[in-house]
Amino acid sequence: MSIRRVLQLAILTIMLTLAPIISLGQDADMLRHFDYDQKAPLNFKQISFQRRATATVYDITYDSPKGGVVTAYLVVPKGRGPFAAVVWGHWYWENSSMRNRKEFLDEAIALAPTGVVSLLPDGPVARPGYLESKEPLNDQQVVNLVHTVVDMRRAVDVLLARKDVDPKRMAYVGHSYHAMVGAFLAGVDRRFKAYVLMASSLSDQVDLRTKELQDYRQKVGPEKFDAFIAKYSWTDQGKYVSHAAPAFVFVQFANQEPFLTPDRARQHAEVVSEPKQVKFYEAPHALNAAARRDRIQFLIEQLKLKPLPDSVIAAIPNLYQPPSP
Repeated sequence: MSIRRVLQLAILTIMLTLAPIISLGQDADMLRHFDYDQKAPLNFKQISFQRRATATVYDITYDSPKGGVVTAYLVVPKGRGPFAAVVWGHWYWENSSMRNRKEFLDEAIALAPTGVVSLLPDGPVARPGYLESKEPLNDQQVVNLVHTVVDMRRAVDVLLARKDVDPKRMAYVGHSYHAMVGAFLAGVDRRFKAYVLMASSLSDQVDLRTKELQDYRQKVGPEKFDAFIAKYSWTDQGKYVSHAAPAFVFVQFANQEPFLTPDRARQHAEVVSEPKQVKFYEAPHALNAAARRDRIQFLIEQLKLKPLPDSVIAAIPNLYQPPSP
């Protein structure tokens, strides 16, 4: 065999060996959209606090790198730590009283005795003074998305500023819109060990194949729609959650969704990188007690927490889903 042929085979072998790595690589330009100054002052402020039987709930604020102030709850268990930490992202169900940091508060308090510090920020849309644009396909949607992802990254900085938090045991739990935000985080921020993503689309490419999105494309105008999609192609969450590894992703879907049907949900789940777990629940968008029990157990396993009695989990109130407005 000639030397040239040997070199050709060697190069081919290297290419085949590196192919999986290359295919998993992310575009650095996409990641830069979510950059911020991690060394900027947090300007952390404690507004008030309330002592509970097993934890203290602090009403806090800290500066957003994208402007304004983040309002949040910080739930700190009794003891000295080191504690695991969870960042919780709420849904935006329009007429729900829980479309803010209150959604997961009971869950975070219940989980505290297992050894978890929880941070529950209000998303930008849920903060005072937010004005929503009614124009379809508007740039403000993308501004809000980047703002939210960066604020959740900043939440990690807030937690790591505490000496009682173990940086190797951090998880993110997100519902609906904030599950989508978690999909972005999974490919952008490597500080989370595990993710729970609840009742959300996880790939624009999957959604674009649906009749509903194609009908919407015709409604707003194909040219305008296609231009918007092309301009913001980097906002496809599937391009990020497909690179979540080595973080473990637990995806929870509701079977009683009008748009995100079980068949479509399975297509979304396929986009998520391994390791992952996918479960379906006979529930509406709010999910149910079974989903809550499963995600708590997932967090206990992934973050190496103390066990939590079934009676404590069962006592956490269900999330009420009001009728669509």
